[in-house]
Amino acid sequence: MHYLIVSFSHKNSTLGIREKLAFVDETAQLNAMKHLNASPCISESMILSTCNRVEVFCSCNDTESAKEELFFLLTRHSGLSHTELYSRADIFDDEGGIHHLFSVASSLDSMVVGETQISGQLKDAFKLSQENGYSAQKISRAMNYAFKCAAEVRNATNISSKPVSVASVAIAKIKESVGDVSGKKALVIGSGEMSVITCKHLTAQGVDVTVMNRTFEKAEAIARECNARVRSFEEIAYAINENELLFTATGSITPIITEEMIKPTTYDRYWFDMAVPRDIECEAALWSIKLFYVDDLKEIVSENIALREDEAKLSYVIIRRHVTLFFEWLKTLSVEPLIKNMYLRASDAAHQEASRVIDKGYVSKEYEDALHKATLQAIKRFLHPFAERMRDGSDPMRVDALIESMSFLMNEEEGSDLSQNSCIYYPKGK
Repeated sequence: MHYLIVSFSHKNSTLGIREKLAFVDETAQLNAMKHLNASPCISESMILSTCNRVEVFCSCNDTESAKEELFFLLTRHSGLSHTELYSRADIFDDEGGIHHLFSVASSLDSMVVGETQISGQLKDAFKLSQENGYSAQKISRAMNYAFKCAAEVRNATNISSKPVSVASVAIAKIKESVGDVSGKKALVIGSGEMSVITCKHLTAQGVDVTVMNRTFEKAEAIARECNARVRSFEEIAYAINENELLFTATGSITPIITEEMIKPTTYDRYWFDMAVPRDIECEAALWSIKLFYVDDLKEIVSENIALREDEAKLSYVIIRRHVTLFFEWLKTLSVEPLIKNMYLRASDAAHQEASRVIDKGYVSKEYEDALHKATLQAIKRFLHPFAERMRDGSDPMRVDALIESMSFLMNEEEGSDLSQNSCIYYPKGK
């Protein structure tokens, strides 16, 4: 069994590339995972698609074949060439894949280092995969460890001490230009976590916020939570020209704001399109609109990275330790049942032989307990170094071969059920 991740992010791909790669709704993700899991080389899969990254994570029995399946899927999905995608992608397998997953979960790989949104996005991606049967034991183990690692990074460092997000960076960008934003009017379009975070940041700054979404009830819920106004999505053409600030973060496949909807105003406007694919398609300069897309925030992001550099170093130490612990744990899960069964079978053989000796009269009945203890102790002494070697020397990525070999040697398929001999002690250390 192997882990494999193919990653496209703000680090290796333009916004235009990520737009084409994006899985904009659950249906697209489910169809993709269905295709992947149908492959004989892939047993489990999960897809993470956000404004800054598209990641495909899978458990497979052949990384090269699985890699070809992933790129075939992404090529067909995006319309981009295999060559283009392969040249841009970051590809991680086994230990490198787990290290990357833990880094993403801990927000070390985010555009805004320490941002709090990625953990929720990753949990949603995992939940969708797991509830629909595309993730099982292999990915579940990795994800549970990833969340455990992320929790320790948050608790042991100050990397998330000042919660940040793309939304908070966008607002900081506005404040650079206009200073105090208190009293200004803002329109927030969308109902996802990004929109909620944006509303909370804006209202905290004293901004008069209006929320809009295709589903009015969802917009109402956000407005209540954030003490904002709500407006029907059907009024979007009017609303975009009545607010100084505009933030969009929808899951629309096509732009929701186009050139013909824009009217001239007497005040400067600042628009932030935080969606992938983009929500806004216009010549902003013609209307004196300062339009920012996700990738335009990199200047502030760079400052964020510099400020958090020391915390990031400590975080990577934690991540490396968790990666090591994860593979040691995997190895133990796989090898311990073998070791236990080896001791159980040996114990059964020792018990049978001691009983035979007693029944034949070779040893007096009064020494029966001592004989059983002696034979069992001899077995334990003999097997101990083999058990230790199995625990300490097995390569986690080759443990399947070890299991197969040991199962063959112990004739597992035809062996008797020894589970009732649970009283035997099989030592786990010297």
